[in-house]
Amino acid sequence: MSHGEEPLDIDIDQLLRESARAAAEYDSAESDESNQQDLQDRQALRRVSGLSTELQDVNDAEYRQLRLEKVVLVGVWTEGTAQDAENSMKELAALAETTGSEVMEGFVQRRDKPDASTFIGSGKVAEVKQSVIATGAETVVCDGELSPAQLRTLESKLKVKVIDRTALILDIFAQHAKSREGKAQVELAQMSYMLPRLRGWGDSLSRQAGGIGGRGPGETKIETDRRRINDKMAKLRKEIKEMKVARDTKRQERTKYSVPSVAIAGYTNAGKSSLMNRLTNAGVLVENALFATLDPTVRQTKSSDGRIYTLADTVGFVRHLPHQLVEAFKSTLEEVAAADLIVHVVDGSHPDPQEQIRAVREVIKDVGGGDIPEIIAINKADIAAPEVIMQILREESNSYAFSARTGFGIETLVKAIETSLPRPRVEITAVIPFNRGELVSVIHERGEVLSETYSEDGTRIHAMVDAHIAKRIEEMIEQGALKA
Repeated sequence: MSHGEEPLDIDIDQLLRESARAAAEYDSAESDESNQQDLQDRQALRRVSGLSTELQDVNDAEYRQLRLEKVVLVGVWTEGTAQDAENSMKELAALAETTGSEVMEGFVQRRDKPDASTFIGSGKVAEVKQSVIATGAETVVCDGELSPAQLRTLESKLKVKVIDRTALILDIFAQHAKSREGKAQVELAQMSYMLPRLRGWGDSLSRQAGGIGGRGPGETKIETDRRRINDKMAKLRKEIKEMKVARDTKRQERTKYSVPSVAIAGYTNAGKSSLMNRLTNAGVLVENALFATLDPTVRQTKSSDGRIYTLADTVGFVRHLPHQLVEAFKSTLEEVAAADLIVHVVDGSHPDPQEQIRAVREVIKDVGGGDIPEIIAINKADIAAPEVIMQILREESNSYAFSARTGFGIETLVKAIETSLPRPRVEITAVIPFNRGELVSVIHERGEVLSETYSEDGTRIHAMVDAHIAKRIEEMIEQGALKA
């Protein structure tokens, strides 16, 4: 090739290298062996009853860890059917069991709205207290988000630790976060939740700090703690923002080279990680527990016609997902908002899958993904009631039933995903010399080949490609490196 054409060759070679790197450079997955070890560790680390040395008087316990051993559940039924209230309590029990707790009893109070002072009303408080004494429960879990005043009042009346649904979910996230970004996001969410509730975590926080610098009017301990938490939150936000840059850079590279992205979203424990493993052999941790995986995993795969696209396994959703978590995990949830297609996995064996669909769509809308094309993938078809599956298939136009465990319906679902991927929009026709076969490979991977024939001059290819590749092909034709 002439001297004037050398820079063009360098551009194409660089395009190929960058293209390959953009397709291959994603978050590295842990091996199957390490994931299984992680699962064994989780199952082995359970809380042991009777070993606590914490103070018995909750008002004097200045520093107390979230202790969940024997728990009593309390809910308020304000709307919906009795079945809805029962399903909500079952989910709360599953959340508690995920932390290693033993659920002793559950109460549901029918009210127009939660009591402003005690959440459930004074009469039900007395009933719950009797149950706490009878069962030896150490914690009461409320199915809702308690105000600081409700938290203080319930703890003073029940004389045991009281937590709400939000604190329970935050505790699960804290147990399961593995990556540096995940841990920082969880810590930020916990501090956002804790900040307005400092007074509810022990009256001793209101006493003055002693020692040098604490004399005179001074600064009360609650003010000191509040200041320290605000400083720590500012530091965490800065760290998360810096980590977000790396995630955004990878996402921009995929966008630059028009690599279609598919986000696997859905309710927690619906089978997202199992589907991810089926489609890409990613080796993501799979466990029959809520929020088993928090850190998103992005993997590349190929369609049946050779096109490369990415699959992203995202954090699971749940009804009334704490807004602190949505805010803290915004950079992670952007994988959903930036996707070209959302595969919404639904647990077909759940008592109320329609409610799960509604809750997930609400979160997707909150993070800016409401207008993204969606496929409803109904998992666990091997154990779900056929009438439930058929009802969802009738109600959701773009829906498919499958089983990640048995493999039933996987091929049909994959075809649906490939059909829904965005198509390249620029049409090209070029004769590519045989010594530039790597360019033909890029067109196959990044575009949609309409026809391909061979002649003495090279490979004549007619295809639909993205604007980036089309521009490079056009430049090569203008300079004589390729023939039209």
